[in-house]
Amino acid sequence: MKNQQSIFEKPWAVALLAIVFFVPFLGKVHLFDWDEINFAESAREMLMTGKYLRVQIDYQPFWEKPPLFIWLQALSMKIFGVNEFAARFPNAVIGLITLLTFYFLGKRLYNARFGFLWVLAYLGSITPHLYFKSGIIDPWFNYFMFLSVVLLFPSDKPLRFFWAGVFAGLAVWTKGPVGVGIPTLTLGTYWALSYFQSKSHSQSPIYSFKNLFIFGLTAGLLTLGWMLAIIWESGWATFVAFLEYLYRLGATSEADHGQPFYYHFVVVLIGCFPISVLGLPYVSAIFAPLIKKFGKTTNNPLPQGFPLMMLCLFWVVMIVFSIVKTKIVHYSSMTYFPLSFLAALWLYRWLQNQVTWPRWVSTLFIMVGFVLSLALMAVPLIGIYTAFFTPYIDDTFVVGNLQAPVEWKGYEWFFGVGYFCIICVPLFLKNQNKLLAIRAVFFATALLMFSYTAIVVPKIEGYTQQTVIDFYESKRGQDIYVWPIGFKSYAQFFYFKKPPGVRPEASSEEWLINGPVDKPTFLISRIDRAEPYRIHPNLELIKEENGFVFFRRKPDYQKISESLNQ
Repeated sequence: MKNQQSIFEKPWAVALLAIVFFVPFLGKVHLFDWDEINFAESAREMLMTGKYLRVQIDYQPFWEKPPLFIWLQALSMKIFGVNEFAARFPNAVIGLITLLTFYFLGKRLYNARFGFLWVLAYLGSITPHLYFKSGIIDPWFNYFMFLSVVLLFPSDKPLRFFWAGVFAGLAVWTKGPVGVGIPTLTLGTYWALSYFQSKSHSQSPIYSFKNLFIFGLTAGLLTLGWMLAIIWESGWATFVAFLEYLYRLGATSEADHGQPFYYHFVVVLIGCFPISVLGLPYVSAIFAPLIKKFGKTTNNPLPQGFPLMMLCLFWVVMIVFSIVKTKIVHYSSMTYFPLSFLAALWLYRWLQNQVTWPRWVSTLFIMVGFVLSLALMAVPLIGIYTAFFTPYIDDTFVVGNLQAPVEWKGYEWFFGVGYFCIICVPLFLKNQNKLLAIRAVFFATALLMFSYTAIVVPKIEGYTQQTVIDFYESKRGQDIYVWPIGFKSYAQFFYFKKPPGVRPEASSEEWLINGPVDKPTFLISRIDRAEPYRIHPNLELIKEENGFVFFRRKPDYQKISESLNQ
């Protein structure tokens, strides 16, 4: 048995798992609005215009994101064509790289068994798994920050701090200045906790001024280079707009993403199952000094060394993005890296009988798993029994979406039932075969995500956006205007494949409805926002379908003539 395990726990097995789980079905569903389509459209417009330093949407400067990930998508589109597979392929690549990094780093810290356990912990958790099958920026952004934090672990080698600065700078080029901020705050938190808990302050980690200077200078130069590239390519006003955007994210609820303080705690607890529960014994160790101060003991004292670094990274991300006013699911995704490590470490020590499995872990495991399984069951059941559920839904848009002709086989809700049964089995096996119990939980989750994204997610898309995307694709290549009214979307750019050189007024809802349009114009609204447009004299109703209302506006040649004469 030992030889079989040592043969299986090899780099080739890690690479094979990444390829098998992350690459298939990447192009099975359309890109989802907003983020996936947003970034893919920027890459498409780079290819259309040849302006690779300028990130743009609708052929106008888009200051919200730096270009590095967009470059990767553009390169992928050069190879595979402008499609969903190409937009998501870069994240499948970083998924492979990430899992191999976990394996080799874990092997260096402990042994190959731990490295492979870390890989399974990440592969077999819900949202960490799904991110590598998406077309969003965060998997690359998080990986660069993670490498920066790893290299900032105490060392007297200046080269490590140089590379830490390089990867922090690459994170900035991927998503912005947070790429330097998170590693820096993690470093400061780690040093402070190590300093105050050491019996002798001389035992605390020492960071030389030289090494810190190297890190700061390297990261600073790369950050400055990105800022200068924005100013040089798109002008000072674009850079100022980006700074204003960062301020709004931190100080206001940008884009209707205001959520309560505890939002990311709920997101991580449910979304990162099962590592959110299995890592909790060590995640909660941050409170050990406080518990000790009140004269109580804890089974999980504050860890030392690299585990403490990962603990600091987790809490820095959770606290920073809980304070930030704008809260989006992606913002806490950096916690997936340290959380998977802490969960793997706790399981590894449990396998070695160094820690015991407390009853509260089993209880919470069942509770969170049950909630998640209910959600997995609910989605297909609502689709299968639409007529039963719609009278209880107080949202006309959602009710309209559910009228889409999506075909269900009837077995899809068993994914939730089956998953709950499987995750319960290891709790009964954990005293007989610990390793089998661990592998069963993680492989069950990975297989669930693989199957669910291939079978159920396309049906979900059939309700949410298939109708409107089909309409955009049907108009592709025609000399017309197509635009959403009353709601924001990026789908009209990518799926209509809007060409460059279209007059700027054509991006104005007001002009398209009331201005002197010079081409046939098609406008799409949501059914819950369509009333003002139904009675507008310039708009002709074409159809209502699955929650969307389609209008047409014919060219008004008299207004065009008056406009030209002016």
